Amino acid sequence: MSRVIPAKRNASPATPGPSTGQRILDVAEQLAQTRGFNGFSYADIAEELALTKASLHYHFPSKAHLGSALLQRYHQAFGEALEAIDRESGGAGEKLRRYVGLYDSVLQNNRMCLCGMLAAEFATLPAQMQHELRSFFDANEIWLAAVLEKGRHAGDFAFRGPPKQRARIVVSGLEGAMLVACAYRDGRRFRSAAKQILADIRTGSARANGATAE
Repeated sequence: MSRVIPAKRNASPATPGPSTGQRILDVAEQLAQTRGFNGFSYADIAEELALTKASLHYHFPSKAHLGSALLQRYHQAFGEALEAIDRESGGAGEKLRRYVGLYDSVLQNNRMCLCGMLAAEFATLPAQMQHELRSFFDANEIWLAAVLEKGRHAGDFAFRGPPKQRARIVVSGLEGAMLVACAYRDGRRFRSAAKQILADIRTGSARANGATAE
């Protein structure tokens, strides 16, 4: 996410650097996370990388192609981060805390979650990007629902209602908290909201108790 996964270490002299396509995606991701998808053009990327716009179109024929590639890469990186949490974490509580930490790490780099940023522009996005965006949120909700269900079964969580519905609340709450925190340039606002979201899961005190999933 800003990326969500930790930044890679600088390559050694013997290690090839990133390809031109990856460099384009890196710059486009940073611009999308700080300006929005509609807030930058190929000219901005070309200037940043000292490339011609023709070179950009060679790798990504249209901005729609670039946007789809961005979302696919971001989704993959986020999925790898979730797999790492599953491998390295103990109980459901720790998994949720680390999940929140993925979002917090993005804020600390003065960026927004790419998919949260693009969701605000959903109506103006190409159809393929809209599909990729929904797939990202669907995957997050599925992972969270599984963690929530296991945590409640183990007695770690006390929320009522379907895990799927609570997963939607968590994703929506974290994305919204990021937006507000960015508006104030104050990560403490996000951390305070996230802390309450986690507390509600443990006590079952969220307003949506008993809500039924679609």
